[in-house]
Amino acid sequence: MTSAPTAATDPGRPAADSHDLIRVTGARVNNLKDVSVEIPKRRLTVFTGVSGSGKSSLVFGTIAAESQRLINETYSTFVQGFMPTLARPDVDVLDGLTTAIIVDQERMGANPRSTVGTATDANAMLRILFSRLGEPHIGSAQAFSFNVASISGAGAVTVQKAGVQIKERREFSVTGGMCPRCEGMGRVNDFDLTALYDADKSLNEGALTVPGYSMEGWYGRIYRQSGFFDPDKPIARFTKRELNDLLYKEPTKIKVEGINLTYEGLIPKIQKSFLAKDVEAMQPHIRAFVERAITFQTCPECDGTRLNEGARSSRIRGLNIAEVCAMQISDLAQWVRELDEPSVAPLLTALRATLDSFVEIGLGYLSLERPSGTLSGGEAQRTKMIRHLGSSLTDVTYVFDEPTIGLHPHDIARMNDLLRQLRDKGNTVLVVEHKPEAIAIGDHVVDLGPGAGTAGGEVVFEGTVEQLRGSGTLTGRHLDDRAALKETVRTPTGALEIRGARTNNLRQVDVDVPTGVLVVVTGVAGSGKSSLIHGSLAPREGVVTVDQGAIKGSRRSNPATYTGLLEPIRKAFAKANGVKPALFSANSEGACPNCNGAGVIYTDLAMMAGVATPCEVCEGKRFQAAVLEYTFGGQDISQVLAMPVARAEEFFAAGEAKLPAAHKILAALADVGLGYLTLGQPLTTLSGGERQRIKLATHMGEKGGVYILDEPTTGLHLADVENLLGLLDRLVDAGKSVIVIEHHQAVMAHADWIIDLGPGAGHDGGRVVFQGTPAELVADRSTLTGQHLAAYVGR
Repeated sequence: MTSAPTAATDPGRPAADSHDLIRVTGARVNNLKDVSVEIPKRRLTVFTGVSGSGKSSLVFGTIAAESQRLINETYSTFVQGFMPTLARPDVDVLDGLTTAIIVDQERMGANPRSTVGTATDANAMLRILFSRLGEPHIGSAQAFSFNVASISGAGAVTVQKAGVQIKERREFSVTGGMCPRCEGMGRVNDFDLTALYDADKSLNEGALTVPGYSMEGWYGRIYRQSGFFDPDKPIARFTKRELNDLLYKEPTKIKVEGINLTYEGLIPKIQKSFLAKDVEAMQPHIRAFVERAITFQTCPECDGTRLNEGARSSRIRGLNIAEVCAMQISDLAQWVRELDEPSVAPLLTALRATLDSFVEIGLGYLSLERPSGTLSGGEAQRTKMIRHLGSSLTDVTYVFDEPTIGLHPHDIARMNDLLRQLRDKGNTVLVVEHKPEAIAIGDHVVDLGPGAGTAGGEVVFEGTVEQLRGSGTLTGRHLDDRAALKETVRTPTGALEIRGARTNNLRQVDVDVPTGVLVVVTGVAGSGKSSLIHGSLAPREGVVTVDQGAIKGSRRSNPATYTGLLEPIRKAFAKANGVKPALFSANSEGACPNCNGAGVIYTDLAMMAGVATPCEVCEGKRFQAAVLEYTFGGQDISQVLAMPVARAEEFFAAGEAKLPAAHKILAALADVGLGYLTLGQPLTTLSGGERQRIKLATHMGEKGGVYILDEPTTGLHLADVENLLGLLDRLVDAGKSVIVIEHHQAVMAHADWIIDLGPGAGHDGGRVVFQGTPAELVADRSTLTGQHLAAYVGR
């Protein structure tokens, strides 16, 4: 077998044409073990392997990170000072890199002012369109923006002319589109005062019931010592003025214990601290308070459009900008296509291209007014893809993180076509993926493993998809696995009734969701699955919801702190040694004084990448030396945090270290397949699949009869899906009702009951098109889901 000629062996070939590989040598990011790999350029390479095997570390943490760092280095140091500083990945050689464009699963910002339109520039173009063609003409583009308030003012200004100071009168005015009543939010809030304070108590007795407003803390001291009311007087006996000062007073400078502070009424303070965030992004206890204390209703002045009367009065062909943004994008694209105005031709061309990209990528069912915080992980990722679809750039490296998330099998074929289009333009496409349908289109496959965490981090296979099938690796063995339909299904114990559901695109849906069984809710992306379940079932009593929202955690957070596991362990250490529990926290009194419990010392080098060096005092253990002398069951606290979950589960199960509270949490972590994670591993280093399973393990301990899981197969390898099905079975057999929103055919085939929504997306969906057992769905074949499930199980 002769090798293909290269520039070195073929004298007639230019040297520039020999750079057709991305070479990685000796990558050690996270759990990678000196990985070396060669990736062909201008091809579609798929990275597979179990969740936590090191795929993201290789693709995102090494290749994409170094490409971005090198691009940033081409700017001047002045400009680099304003950019995020990126450290060089821990790798010996990275050769042949091209510009990397990353399209990841990070949820879009949950800012309540952000919508699909503002996040994709479609709104900006529409605002310019209305400012040029709208009748009557009301002003510039910002007159149509719900984030710009109308203001005007006048006054004297001092200017210097020819060395002489002259006072001149100046006036200014800004015409914005913001609704003055709701300040561009589209809804107004009303406070239930009984949820803010106990009227029978005085402030000194702890009348305030707002989270974080304890009377011992600074908030309590400010209110008690403000002098605007008597802190010993029950709130029920406050005069009108005193109550107004407590609730609504404007920011006022006061002195408390000799310190200058600002006093502000309770309601404006809550609005600034709690309501500036999206409800979805809040911590659970604050979210519970907000949902209890504040009622949100559509703004009566703008009817939820966020725009003032002026912006709503200007129309093009009978429609104002609010009505245009409320249209389904596929309909809006048609409306824009019918506009023929030579004066704004370049604008219309760009707007048509953006809207057509939405339709092409399968998001034509959205509307531009949809808040971006309500998009699922898959929808957010596809929204980010839009700006790259029509790009004329070639020889770029596109990096995708599971682009098939949230996609029905019917939609995956369309996504595969888009990935092929990007490749065929001459780009290198790197895809981290688990779905067999998406792996099948790869020109080259890199399989990482053999296991997860410390058992992974090695390349176990490189080659074509056909070679992978016969390779004997975990991925190769499972690639052609097909779950069979259940022989028998469980009998429901009852039903949860949903009547007249009409959230988003639902059309007065009536459905009974069986209890005591495994129910799968499915349908094409945008058919109304999440609207039905999250809108009608999730808010009910006794329902535990595990959604796709990202785990919030810094590098100081780890599985032990997130799951609450550290609490019983700290108490057990404290009791066994007769000291305070706070000593056994690296974020509290037990922290090493040199590194403040971080385990490393960070040195900031301005516009250069910062350097992290292991702390010389605690040697990375994060605790003071004195704390490590205290043991429990023969182990110190740092040794316990270095244990994998599986080892810790044995350690706390019996003997002198027996600790039922800790063992219960560890058993839940092992149950979801995270036995290999160490208790002290920073959350920031976990993969998407690992984070979702940690969340699932945390919720498993909650008391609730109904579990709602939103796409639990996200980030899971084919082998892990089997373990997940076993876990779902155990939950149902323990008497729980499990409702899963899912597209994975293996989960559908395993269900006791399927509710299929459709038939299409957006206004073509929103109806229940089938309900019954998986076998009945396959036999029926009248829906898209039925056809794909029948093909999957080979019927």
